[in-house]
Amino acid sequence: MTKPNDNPADPFKKALAEATRTMADDPEMTVTYSVDPSGMNKEGVRLPQVSRRMTRDEVLLARGTADAFALKRRYHDDKVGAKYAPTGALAREIYEAMETARCEAVGARAMPGTATNIDARIAHEAERKGYGQITNSSEAPLPVAAGYLVRHLATGRDLPKAAANVMGLWRDFIEEQAAGTLEGIDTALADQSAFARLARKMIADLGYGDQLGDDPDKQDDDTTGDDDQDDDSPDEQGSEDSESEESEASPEESQDDQQDESQAQVTMEDNADMDQGDEAELPEGEAPLEPPPPAPYSEADPNYTVYTTDFDEEIRAEDLAEPAELERLRAYLDQQLEPLKGAVSRLANKLQRRLQAQQNRSWDFDLEEGILDAGRLARVVANPTTPLSFKQEKDTEFRDTCVTLLLDNSGSMRGRPISIAAICADVLARTLERCSVKVEILGFTTRAWKGGQARERWLAQGRPQAPGRLNDLRHIIYKSADTPWRRVRPNLGLMMKEGLLKENIDGEALEWAHRRLGARPEARKILMVISDGAPVDDSTLSVNPANFLEKHLRDVIAMVERRRAVELIAIGIGHDVTRYYQRAVTITDVEQLAGAMTEQLAGLFEVDPKKRARAMGGRRAA
Repeated sequence: MTKPNDNPADPFKKALAEATRTMADDPEMTVTYSVDPSGMNKEGVRLPQVSRRMTRDEVLLARGTADAFALKRRYHDDKVGAKYAPTGALAREIYEAMETARCEAVGARAMPGTATNIDARIAHEAERKGYGQITNSSEAPLPVAAGYLVRHLATGRDLPKAAANVMGLWRDFIEEQAAGTLEGIDTALADQSAFARLARKMIADLGYGDQLGDDPDKQDDDTTGDDDQDDDSPDEQGSEDSESEESEASPEESQDDQQDESQAQVTMEDNADMDQGDEAELPEGEAPLEPPPPAPYSEADPNYTVYTTDFDEEIRAEDLAEPAELERLRAYLDQQLEPLKGAVSRLANKLQRRLQAQQNRSWDFDLEEGILDAGRLARVVANPTTPLSFKQEKDTEFRDTCVTLLLDNSGSMRGRPISIAAICADVLARTLERCSVKVEILGFTTRAWKGGQARERWLAQGRPQAPGRLNDLRHIIYKSADTPWRRVRPNLGLMMKEGLLKENIDGEALEWAHRRLGARPEARKILMVISDGAPVDDSTLSVNPANFLEKHLRDVIAMVERRRAVELIAIGIGHDVTRYYQRAVTITDVEQLAGAMTEQLAGLFEVDPKKRARAMGGRRAA
């Protein structure tokens, strides 16, 4: 008989654990239940918690998750997977999504009941991530779509609605690029090695061959080099004999492939007359005019390149969401941060009192007219020939000041960091506005994950080498300097919008904010950057040098600090930004952000240079 205090879900959880071990063919595997995200490691699996109520959704989700992990455990060999895994981040995600789909499809053929359970898990995940609301392929993750498509083709089952939406956005592109490869799914499904080769070929078909790394099959067999010379693939043609083939045979294919290289070598040689003979023979004054060089994309580094700016956008926050949605997101932000709001407001009031105190006590001394300076009367008594000294109250520096807050809107800021950054920016904007200081709030991210329309154009144009920045920028204006805070209060709620936060290209964002601030009429300009990491964009870094974005950020910072027209400070959340910025603070806990922002601004407005240096320099490693 069941005791009153017993959990009615325990028998189900015990039965599901035994079934999971049996399906995985691993009787020693541990099975636990937790409210934490589900997962699997070498020891066992962690499944979603099942409450005493045992609702239908809880049961289906637990079963589907257990079946998915068990099938992966049974049909996936870690050694084979690691052998063929690509080196690039996006290519690896596609590879792993396809391998997961393969394991689930093989399991569905052997145990048809698992397919329905896994459908429930897919439906839950797709709904939770908002896949049903996505309308543009640039917002849909390609690896997820590729995995869904493989599962659909291998099992013939229709996907849940939200998952089918993501697959549909990418399906035409995938089938157009990899139609021949997809035909081999059925024959390769049962063989992990054969399927891994198929997955690598499909990744290359989709335009990410540069992320695959070395061919693992070639590394296993060193004796196949001679046979590979007859292969038609350009990547496998006689790299060792290329020099002799070029010098002796000079085939047309070799000339075409090396045209760019030969032209580059000509510019570096002193004796280049042989390739410029036609130009030298032209009568003087008749040589064709060369087009002017394009304007550099960056003032800080003229060599910084961008593949295309056609898809970049500078947009106001109110244009990215309907007014009703902004109000809803703002209400959610206020509710989420209600416990923190009091502490932030107290810090803001402290900042305001310090600024107002400076406003009331700032004087010019030793003047010939004004208010008699009683503090200097002792000099007159000691020496009657000394003239009287007067003083006048003067306008404070911060009355003619503009502050720009530049917020990192990357995916790594998702959750509490972006919430606190938003509310701190909001409260500081109100505080500084009361002290007659203009405030601008900006954000930066990208329009797509891992490359958007810029990457698609690059792929369509044959993947030219070293394309430069290869994603679509999105620079957001939450509050312009001349707009009153009350008019744009809902805008900061946009940071809570699902799908907004993507990748971060800090250098161009900093240059953009600096350019906007430099055009302001105020005498003093302050730029505060809030970020939690180095610039990262997988699409750009996969086809350019690894330090491409970081170098540009350093160049922009050096330009801003060298010109001195703008005072630059930075706050790093869990990331040491002092290695980039001269004047910076690193905080280990996001809860410290409000205090760091107010103290840094208060230090900048300090009248006494020694106190200002102490306030700013003493917190570099807060």
